[in-house]
Amino acid sequence: MKKQRPVNLELNTISFPATAIASILHRITGVIMFFAMGILMWLLALTLSSEDNFNMVSDWTNSFILKFVFWGTLTALAYHLLGGLRHLVMDLGFWEELESGKQSAVITLIITGVCSIAAGVWLW
Repeated sequence: MKKQRPVNLELNTISFPATAIASILHRITGVIMFFAMGILMWLLALTLSSEDNFNMVSDWTNSFILKFVFWGTLTALAYHLLGGLRHLVMDLGFWEELESGKQSAVITLIITGVCSIAAGVWLW
């Protein structure tokens, strides 16, 4: 028996709830941090290898690109940490209702925005 289901292939017409966005962002920030840690460990290895490399990396830290990488890493870390804490609280049995889940997702996004702005001010 063939089921005829409607298929919506226009992804820009789909509106995700705040809880879905929070869950997807939690996964994305985990992947971002995975790759960012590789870059940061490479920079650390360079700084420890010689004084010339240390001075070279020190000069790089004043560039916009590396500051953007640092800012992105700090923002991803902040969101992933807050999202992880949110999930732990939900695992304890709190915020499992639809409305409180939405509120906790929105609050997590707002706090991450504040942390992101603070990281940008600190770096620049």
